[in-house]
Amino acid sequence: MNDADLAALAARVSNWARWGADDQRGTLNLVDDAAVRRGLDSVQRGAVFSLAIPFDESGPQLGNIPGRDNPTLTRSAVNRAWSGSAAHATWNDDSLNLGTQAATHWDTLAHCGYDGFLYNEIPNRVVTDEDGATELGVEHIGPVVSRAIVLDVARALGHEPHLPPVYEITGADLDAALARTGLTLQPGDVALVRTGQMAVWRDDSKYPFSQKSPGLGLDTVEWFHDHPVGAVAVDNLTFEPLDFEDTDYHFPVQKILLRDMGLMLGQLWDLDALAADCDTDGTFAALLVANPLPLTHGIGGPVAPVAIK
Repeated sequence: MNDADLAALAARVSNWARWGADDQRGTLNLVDDAAVRRGLDSVQRGAVFSLAIPFDESGPQLGNIPGRDNPTLTRSAVNRAWSGSAAHATWNDDSLNLGTQAATHWDTLAHCGYDGFLYNEIPNRVVTDEDGATELGVEHIGPVVSRAIVLDVARALGHEPHLPPVYEITGADLDAALARTGLTLQPGDVALVRTGQMAVWRDDSKYPFSQKSPGLGLDTVEWFHDHPVGAVAVDNLTFEPLDFEDTDYHFPVQKILLRDMGLMLGQLWDLDALAADCDTDGTFAALLVANPLPLTHGIGGPVAPVAIK
């Protein structure tokens, strides 16, 4: 698409002012009581799945993006005796250093803008070095609890364990994955889109995992407009298809979804165990609990999502 086509697409899917001029939550406004109850009704067995990757130094970041360092833990107290404590008592503490978007996370609506504006015509100057995201920050997200629908594109297209590098997922591909579930996406549901890319990382191939990734293509922007989910999370690093050798790429999918649609995006979610279970038992819905750390003025929200079936 050229710039004019992208601008027209952005205008068609825009949610600016849909929930008022002061809105800072975007499509999360769709997650209502009914969406939560649908999630609760999805719990039949009590099977619990963690969707987070490990928060440690072995994470997927290559160190080539400033601030996107893999999490590191530092011990601040080791077997330290505390004055006045009971005899023989010692204490241990540690501290965490991480990029808020380095491991499993939500991107807030402050993450991306263009032409001087973020979501809902909020000027990008609300994000500063000194104060962070003074609007659209993580603290406005609140609890994320809803019904999740697993859209296993890799299996739907016969590409298990993972899609080919740089494969561009289309709306038709999402239709195929959704048809496989036998469900209808309803407003406020959360779409979990599996590319299978985590298998590349598990094969100890950190470089191809992050440098040549399948992902959601431009065709899916209108698909999500037509299927008004509360949020969408994926299992890759880049969300959209990307070859880092293409230095002219400017992330049009994320730009429009975040800035124009106000759709909160999750990345680096580990969907493999959940998707395998869905494939086995034939049920593709789960209760999702995915509350980000409420970092005041945070731009990214680290999260340890849990799905319950």
